[in-house]
Amino acid sequence: MAVVPDLSRMRRDYGGRGLREEDLAGGWVELFDRWFADAVAAELPEPNAMVVATADADGAPDARIVLMKGYDAFGFVFVTSYASAKGAQLAVNPHAALVFPWHAIQRQVRIAGRVERVGDAASDDLWNPRPRGAQLAAVASVQSTVVDSREELEERVRLLDEETGEGPVPRPPVWGGYRVVPERIEFWQGGADRLHDRLRFVRDDDEGGGWIVQRLAP
Repeated sequence: MAVVPDLSRMRRDYGGRGLREEDLAGGWVELFDRWFADAVAAELPEPNAMVVATADADGAPDARIVLMKGYDAFGFVFVTSYASAKGAQLAVNPHAALVFPWHAIQRQVRIAGRVERVGDAASDDLWNPRPRGAQLAAVASVQSTVVDSREELEERVRLLDEETGEGPVPRPPVWGGYRVVPERIEFWQGGADRLHDRLRFVRDDDEGGGWIVQRLAP
């Protein structure tokens, strides 16, 4: 087993005001608006990149990074092939966890909830703005399947490019959007001496789907 070197000298302490309950007064959407804007303003690479964790019917976990395509009070949206590994897992276990790892600004946001498809019209709206090259790649690649070589993939794209002519490529039925409908949303703010702030919104179905706020020990 490889030994992890002592990185204590490289460890950066956290600081700043922290996160207080009054910061959540406007609800989780307003707070996420502010935090996402801060991540963009800090020029983080791919601030909309998020870890998506899923599990199969046996509960075996899987995780990967995808790009968030949008969010609102109803949830967080990403796109993929329904035939991909995560698509197959969501078909039998329609729940997921998300993490926005904004380490550079000492923050992360964690979301857990059920997952639903966004529908054909919304999937078309997500597909149509994609560059033609990205559309070709999505159609030519059967996501998560084994291929013999990079050259095989490139040849598939080349042939599809010739077959479809110029202009946009129609969205394949196997490609579309998913929405993670949050049941829990945690905002994590780094604190001095590792006394981090963790405030979590939890959906309270007994109160008509409202939210309660809990402070968690770091």
